[in-house]
Amino acid sequence: MSSRGAPEDHQVQHKNHDAYFVPGLQRGLRVLEVFATNQRPLTITEIASELGLTRSAVFRLVYTLRHMGFLEESSQRLFTLGPRVLNIGFSFLASKDIIETARPELEALRDETQVSAHLAIRDGRDVLYLSCVQTRSGFLSNMNVGARVPAHASPMGWLLLSDLPAEELTALHRGVDLAPLTDKTPRSVEALAQAVRRAGQDGFAISRGVMEAGGSSVCAPVRDRRGQVVAAIDISGPDSAFDLDALETRYLDAVRRTAGRISDRIG
Repeated sequence: MSSRGAPEDHQVQHKNHDAYFVPGLQRGLRVLEVFATNQRPLTITEIASELGLTRSAVFRLVYTLRHMGFLEESSQRLFTLGPRVLNIGFSFLASKDIIETARPELEALRDETQVSAHLAIRDGRDVLYLSCVQTRSGFLSNMNVGARVPAHASPMGWLLLSDLPAEELTALHRGVDLAPLTDKTPRSVEALAQAVRRAGQDGFAISRGVMEAGGSSVCAPVRDRRGQVVAAIDISGPDSAFDLDALETRYLDAVRRTAGRISDRIG
């Protein structure tokens, strides 16, 4: 690909394109796109191969992006998107369809179940909450917009990780301390893979005391038109907010129907 502009940009070139265009900026942004496309940690060699650049050129780009917080080193010679990307991505996402589309559905789910409802996405190894619709019953959720929890310790996180191939799940958590939230938190990559696989096969996750003692949740994935998991929703709160005998029936049915409607609307 030429450094003078990518054909996929589909932009009509200005008559002074060669004078105005900044190749270094374009290459840096293309590095971020490579990570977004691959959705896994990458080495400098892999990035260089994707972009058709030398390793030394990519090293300088990665160094700069890492220095600015747009990339971070996940393990020796492996890099991932960094948290600063979220400053841009979250602002963009907040103006787009998924939050606006999900909000009325979450409100209806809250009204039907009388439990707080949430929408979240995965950001690296974290679950990032994008929307929270608080119950009117007084059992308020402590998960607000912008809250983060480690995906390995969260039933919603297990669903959000469920589309990753096993080797990518392992690479994402290689060398990472899987700090527990409760005694039900997976403490090894093998245990995490088992929880993720089970959630993916079931197509939902029901938890009792997984994230905190005395708390329950019912979760389901939101999928795009290709069937890929792009978000997840749940209802969660203290056990006293639920009829615990109905977790696998009435509550699960309501959450899965809501996730299906959101998937249909964004698809």
